[in-house]
Amino acid sequence: MTQEPGHSLRSRAPYLPIHKRPRLRLPNDARVAVWTIVNVENWSPLGAMPRTVLPPPMGNPLLPDVPNWAWHEYGMRVGFWRFLEVLAARQLKATFAVNGTACELYREACQAAHEAGWEFMGHGFVQRPMHRVDDQQSAIRDTIAAIKAFTGKPPRGWESPGLTETDETLDLLAEAGIEYVADWVMDEQPIALKTRTGSMVSVPYTVEVNDVVISAVQQQPSDEILRRGRDQFDRLWQEGETAPRVMAISIHPYLTGVPHRIKYLEMLYDHILAHDGVVLWTGAEILDWYRAETARTT
Repeated sequence: MTQEPGHSLRSRAPYLPIHKRPRLRLPNDARVAVWTIVNVENWSPLGAMPRTVLPPPMGNPLLPDVPNWAWHEYGMRVGFWRFLEVLAARQLKATFAVNGTACELYREACQAAHEAGWEFMGHGFVQRPMHRVDDQQSAIRDTIAAIKAFTGKPPRGWESPGLTETDETLDLLAEAGIEYVADWVMDEQPIALKTRTGSMVSVPYTVEVNDVVISAVQQQPSDEILRRGRDQFDRLWQEGETAPRVMAISIHPYLTGVPHRIKYLEMLYDHILAHDGVVLWTGAEILDWYRAETARTT
């Protein structure tokens, strides 16, 4: 009997409420670990755009889609460099979710991220749902190889384009040496995911404090990333007194990197940094902390 797609999801992450887990402790009894994910993608002008800001005339998609492709391209020419300045001014390091092909296509931006000490994370070979990738194993392998060739070491983490996975994706990632994923937006602490070759860690990501959702999908006002991000942080900081939490901030150069939004990202970081009991880490640093803590509590 053929099982429905997605049948393996529940078996990979058994249900365990946050208040029934062994107590995790952040360094110096911090309450919240915050990580920033900067997404850099290759939107091929030969295909339909993953996101659109301007609908096609009379509802008929046209290729090449110049305005929507150029909307994204603006982010790599201008918006990305604002991110670099905002993070550097606060001595923060991002996790750099990058398409494998973007390492050469946007080489100067990737070099700047590498020189800034950002962690590189696999984000697919091109910006295409994993369900539409002809050979996932090759796409994963090629992405890892491109990042290793660029930075000197393979990525430890992975964020699928659009957070998409087939039933097989997680197993293929584990077999390729990936140690953590950001696709499973189901918790406020890291959790272990089962694969056919062992364990994978889910580091908490977000579809809430995420500018694709805020700006491209929900079309919220420019300051929404500040209002939502501040409220998110404040609650996690309050609850983190009894059980530490992880907060993700997911940004894209063509969205939050524009002039009318960037100051709200700056204000969000300044709000977070004004609090004690916070660590600002990369995804790999969160992974290493979680592994050390689970080893201690078992």
